[in-house]
Amino acid sequence: MKILILGIGNILFGDEGLGPHLANLIDEKYSFSSDEHTVDIIDGGTLAQRLIPIITDYDNVLIIDCVSVVEGAIGDVYKFDFTDIPDFITWEGSAHEVEMLQTLQMIEMMGDLPPTKIVGVIPFVIGENSTFTMTQEVLNASKTMEKIIIKYIEDFGVQTSIKKNITLEEVSKYTYLKGSL
Repeated sequence: MKILILGIGNILFGDEGLGPHLANLIDEKYSFSSDEHTVDIIDGGTLAQRLIPIITDYDNVLIIDCVSVVEGAIGDVYKFDFTDIPDFITWEGSAHEVEMLQTLQMIEMMGDLPPTKIVGVIPFVIGENSTFTMTQEVLNASKTMEKIIIKYIEDFGVQTSIKKNITLEEVSKYTYLKGSL
């Protein structure tokens, strides 16, 4: 089975870059081993529809992204199945959130969407100004998200181990050098 961990977001807008940053952290910090399964970690940035052939090539997908939630607070973490999105998830956030939603809906309409889970956090939305700095609330939330992601992988019977002790703050300083895909 092929498992995809896909980080989505715009690293130019602080908290909204958590998906790519966290994907890069998981990739650098952990190693995975299994006789039956492969795990790929991809920084999908804001590519949205360009990710269709990649997403459809996997058997299971976990997306790391930001979410908009009715009456939620910055740093709140949510985990849900794409086919059972809770009513309080509004998808009214940034353009990359809406584009990713539309991309997943298109894949689903074509009948090619693998089982897809989403782990999302409510970001501080900064508007027009760019920053690479994330809020403390989202940095704290990333630790919870990391545990959810590792559990998701381990639930398939994949062995995980730490290959490098590194923090999200360290990784986020050079995510832009790695780029998406």
